[in-house]
Amino acid sequence: MIPIIDIASLFGPSTPSRDSADAAIMAAAESSGFAVITGLPPSMGTTSAERQELLRFFSLSKEQKQRLARQKFTPENPNVYRGYFPTQEGTATYKEGIDLGPDLLDPSRAQDHDPLREATPLPDSAALPGWREAAANYYRAMDATGRVLLSAIARGLELPEETLAAPFTGGISTLRLLRYPPRQLSVTDAVEAEEMTVVHMGERRFLAGKAHVDSGFITLLQQHGVSGLQAQLRDGQWHDIQPCEGSLVINFGKLLERWTGGRVKATVHRILANPDERFSIPFFYEPRADARIAPLPLPNAERFEPFTYGDHLWSAMTRFVEFQGLEHLRMMRTA
Repeated sequence: MIPIIDIASLFGPSTPSRDSADAAIMAAAESSGFAVITGLPPSMGTTSAERQELLRFFSLSKEQKQRLARQKFTPENPNVYRGYFPTQEGTATYKEGIDLGPDLLDPSRAQDHDPLREATPLPDSAALPGWREAAANYYRAMDATGRVLLSAIARGLELPEETLAAPFTGGISTLRLLRYPPRQLSVTDAVEAEEMTVVHMGERRFLAGKAHVDSGFITLLQQHGVSGLQAQLRDGQWHDIQPCEGSLVINFGKLLERWTGGRVKATVHRILANPDERFSIPFFYEPRADARIAPLPLPNAERFEPFTYGDHLWSAMTRFVEFQGLEHLRMMRTA
């Protein structure tokens, strides 16, 4: 089952309650690879009204969104990594969204020499008054939450907190806003789109997001009332992770699994399509692009050649449909 963990104590000093929360986070990381976290501070932006403020982005016209699109979708635009992406027809992954970077907090954090650090194209403030401020506040809150979760994992591994925390100073975390349009199966679709469907509970369903593991470290996801998220746990079965108001779903990525010598588990998950539109807000907690990832001093952990996070990220992301074709736009860096 997916555990529900109150993490309120993680935001404070060392106490028995924090020790208990650390243990619960580590147990989830080592078993299901997923958890639902509650006990978030009131400033976290997880109320329905705060969520709706961020999702106002999708009220923009098609033309307004296309002006923010990545170069793949609007060739005259300079941005290749950040920005808007439309739905891709004929694929198992069926969603539109926008990727926002740390320059939401400080424009000086954008750098021209690396697409992973490029400036985020943002909607005109006149079109969405107050939206930029809301997005920045949410980004800041998720960054703080990612930091306390990583600290809990470091303590669970009996490592100094700074061992894991140092690469994340000045990180390139991504805030993503997603809309999954309605996608309902017809008899014709069932025959022609078998690769885009699965059988669940005896019923053939369209996918909105194909089965995958996240490539990085920690994902913090806010759902928006419509089900669809499923995780494949160690029993081999697909388990629904229902939306729960005021909470976040967390899951751990493949790189954190590798970095911790397999102690933390990255879990396969997918999105089933719905006849109703679905929204979600994932935040990918990430280190600096130039952060050197090297084996941790853990017993029995498999050794690997150190590498830079940006190299790993670019290689992983360009396998996804909304990034395919961008592979040549960034040169590999050395660790």
